[in-house]
This record gives sequence, C-alpha cells and structure tokens, in this order.
Amino acid sequence: MVVADRYEMVCGLEVHVELQTKTKIFCGCTTEFGGEQNTHVCPVCLGMPGTLPVLNREVVNYAIRAGLALNCEIADFSKFDRKNYYYPDLTKNYQTSQFDLPICKNGGLEIEVDGVKKWIGITRAHMEEDAGKLVHSGETITTSDASSVDYNRAGVPLLEIVSEPDLRSIPEVLAYLEQLVQILEYTGVSDCRMEQGSVRFDVNVSLRPIGSATFGTRTETKNLNSFSSVRRCMEYEVARQARALDDGEEVVQETRTWDEGRGITLALRSKEEAHDYRYFPEPDLVPLVIDRQWVEEIRTTLPELPRERRNRLQELGLSAYDAAVVTQTKAMADYFDQGLAQGAEAKSLANWVMGDLTRLLNSNQCQIADSPVSAQQLVALIKLIDKGTLSGKIAKSVLEEMYASGKDAEQIVKEKGLAQISDEGALLGIIDGVIAANPQSVEDYHAGKERAIGFLVGQIMKATKGQANPGLVNQLLKKKLSD
Repeated sequence: MVVADRYEMVCGLEVHVELQTKTKIFCGCTTEFGGEQNTHVCPVCLGMPGTLPVLNREVVNYAIRAGLALNCEIADFSKFDRKNYYYPDLTKNYQTSQFDLPICKNGGLEIEVDGVKKWIGITRAHMEEDAGKLVHSGETITTSDASSVDYNRAGVPLLEIVSEPDLRSIPEVLAYLEQLVQILEYTGVSDCRMEQGSVRFDVNVSLRPIGSATFGTRTETKNLNSFSSVRRCMEYEVARQARALDDGEEVVQETRTWDEGRGITLALRSKEEAHDYRYFPEPDLVPLVIDRQWVEEIRTTLPELPRERRNRLQELGLSAYDAAVVTQTKAMADYFDQGLAQGAEAKSLANWVMGDLTRLLNSNQCQIADSPVSAQQLVALIKLIDKGTLSGKIAKSVLEEMYASGKDAEQIVKEKGLAQISDEGALLGIIDGVIAANPQSVEDYHAGKERAIGFLVGQIMKATKGQANPGLVNQLLKKKLSD
C-alpha cells in the first residue's frame, strides 16, 4: 500500500484462535461461551497455589491439524514456556505459552488479489492458554471508570498464528485473514465465531519510504474481532503514521487499542520485546515429543480445503466468483454439495443459493446451517422449474412459502394451484384475446418494433397470473403474429 506515493505499508499479523475443545487446555473446565461470570473456573485455571496443569491431548491434535492445513512443519520436539507479565486478567501473573520451540513453524498460504497470486509466510503457530476478560463499565478501557474481571475464558486453549511481515496492502491483509479463517473453520479446529471472540486479530503496521529495504517502526493494535474492524483500523493507523512522518515526528513502538465507536486507535502501553517477558521453560509440564505416525494419521483426516473445493466447483462450471461465494463458509459449501448430490445442475443451484435463499436467510437473520429449507427441498423446487411445472417467477414465491412453512415445493404447488400452464389449447385462447385487445402493439410488431412483443407477452402472463409457460407463450405468440 503506497501512501501518497511516499510510503509503503508493511504488515504482519498475529491471529489468536480458540480451539474447539470441550474442556480447557490444562484442566477439565468447560470452554462453553457465555455463562455467569467466574462460573467456568477451578483452582487450576484460577492459578491457585499448589495446583498442577495437565495438557489436554485434543489441543495438540487440533494444533497439528491446523499446522498441516497451513503447510507448516510439525516439530518432533516441542515444549511450553512461561511468559511473565502482570495484567489483571492473567490469573497466575504469567501465561503458559510456547517460545523457542513451537509446535508448528515455516508454513504459509497463497492469496490472490486483483488476479495476482502471492505467498504469505507463516513464521509459527503455537499453543497457549487464553487470559480472562476485562469487563469495562464503559464502551472501551479508555472510557471506563472501572473494570471487573471474568475468568471464564482463562485457560481456554489458543493457537497463535504469526505471519511473516509479507503483507503490503489492506486488500492483501483481508485476503489472508479471510482465507486463514476459512481454513480453520473447514478443518474444524475452531468455530471461528468472531463475534464471540473465537478469532482475534493483532495487527502490526509500519511505514517505510518507497524503495527502502529497512522496516519502519511498527505499532501493534490488539484484539480486533472482525474483518471490518481490521480494515478500518489499518486505514486509520496508516494515515496516522504517515502524518507523523510527514511532520518529522518519530513513530513510537507501542501497543495500541482500537476504539470501534470513534474509529481511531489509542496508545495503550509501550511495546514489549521477547526479553521483557523473561520466558523460561514451564517446569510443571514435560516436553512434548510428537511421533511421525501421529502426524500422518491426522494428515489423512484433513478435509477438502477451501481452495481445493473452489477448484472442484469451477470444474463443474461455476465461475471463480460463484465458487468463491459458495465456499465462503463451510456450512454453505456443505449445503451446496448436498444439493449437487441430489442431482442439481451446479450453476442453477448456485444462483438459487446465492440469490433468493441467501436473501431470505439474511432478512430473517438466519445462518444457512439452520435454514428451514433443506438442500433436498431446494433441489426439488429447481427440478419443478426444469420440468416446466413452475415458472421461475412463481418459484420465487413458492420458495418464500417453503421457508415460512417448511412444506415441500410440490405440496405448495398442489395446494395453491400454481402449476405452470403448458397446455397449447388453453394458451391459444388467451393469446387470441390479448392480440384482439391490443391492435396497436400488433401493428407496432409488424412494423419491426420488437419491443412490442414483450408488451404482449407481459399481458399474457398477467392474464394467467404468471402461470403461463413463458417459452411456449413466446413460441405460440410469434406463430400467431406471423400468420
């Protein structure tokens, strides 16, 4: 990203992902979201003296699974470390994390922006425990008079995924994050509910003069939980740093917070370096030795990933755009595949899923996984159109009734008498009547005004309440007018 032809943006990202285990990383407390404050806790995750952690094996399974999907090397030998710092939401005054020997490293994924493909490196992905959560009296920490602490989240297992500083524009950042979240959702390692904090983004941004090979001073804005917030935060921070550099000021290396309401970043504290945390090996957990057979067993269970699924759907005839929309979430992609399994034609199915079905879901604030219209029911509706039983226009109203009632399309068509009129004899009588009632349009058509036939067809469809077969109407009408 070039700022007024003077500076280039450099960005690296740290993504914190809550792993979808039933219990916490070092104890048996539930990881379920919500609940009354400080009810999903025990002496271990509260850091009480004398307690000892026990590593949850499923956390390691998920970490390996995510690492393989992100093209990482899985370490044979890994260990946990204590990251020492004081903050009210940290129960032990240190966080159990991984420092120099993470479980995953040297990975990456390919993004595409404006037709240009680019590899974004992933430095590492490591396991750690989440902290608790500060509950502020105001909208943000900077506007609050008081804060309480909820430790329900303390000890929830995280995978922190750290990218290389390879990103050079906001579209690249968003493309990387969208693909990363898709992969995490497809592999099942996280539910990726950003509104619940299951995925949180820390954005490191710096500017450097065009042509310079030296990185500028970076700031880190923490705990963004939506793509929209990332975009707005970066737009503000890039502009803020550019103004400072233009005015001859130094950009301070610091941690900042994003004020969503005001649309600005605010200084939080000076940015720590690794040595400030005084990392040392966690004495209460033995090192983790990972057998290659364990890794390969997990590799065999990896699902079809988003890029692979998009490629398959394009081979079935979808455009790159349609394939990207259909595979945007795993739930929609699974719904689409269920429709294909019922014999639907790919393009027609995509049009209905992306169009009228999505419109109904959005207007009812419903996710596709909870759609009252199953993929099998939607395909049955499409087949009625293909057979000529329903017109496309009436099918839209039938879908709305299906959504509201849960009934099948065929039942609704039968109950309401909506079947398309394809009887030539019945249509010819209506066509004769429309021709007789609109002599001027007939004269216009014979004078070469092709649009006149559209008006006549519209009158026929109106007379049949939209139930006439439009293809047959056009055929019969043209034959009548040419006689």
